[in-house]
Amino acid sequence: MYSLNVPLPSEVARRAGEIARQLPQATPRERGEHTLLAKRLGSGQAAEYNRYEAAAREVLAGTAPFALRIERVDLFETATAGPSPVVYLGVDSPGLVAVHDRLCDRFDPQPDLGGDDYVPHVTIARGGSIEAARTVCGPIEPIEWTAEALEFYDAERGLAASRLSLPA
Repeated sequence: MYSLNVPLPSEVARRAGEIARQLPQATPRERGEHTLLAKRLGSGQAAEYNRYEAAAREVLAGTAPFALRIERVDLFETATAGPSPVVYLGVDSPGLVAVHDRLCDRFDPQPDLGGDDYVPHVTIARGGSIEAARTVCGPIEPIEWTAEALEFYDAERGLAASRLSLPA
């Protein structure tokens, strides 16, 4: 699976780790595994990746850097896939939502994950007790940054394949 992700400042991983320690029954994302999805692009071999990357670059031509803000912990009580609940850092960013929407015009949204169902977030942990998950939800000290690039991510290999600097 290939996606376009927003690089995260180290403070996001640090904060996610602090919160995850309050959820001992859940499975946390490890440092380096935290991602912020802009849009899933599709799956396939290297040839498909090259087409996905070229199409995404075309769609995002002229896209300026955009602001992002995390100021709350929230949860999906029932995950669309995998263990539930999912505790996450909620991301507020009209710029990110605009990027996602533009990409949805070219790449079909995934059911329950994209299009109108898109919720920008950084997963902290999955599984464990719903009661424990609810106790960590709420406002946190804000983290703000500007996305000056996006990364094409190869989930099969677990690494960024290339980078798209903004403005694109």
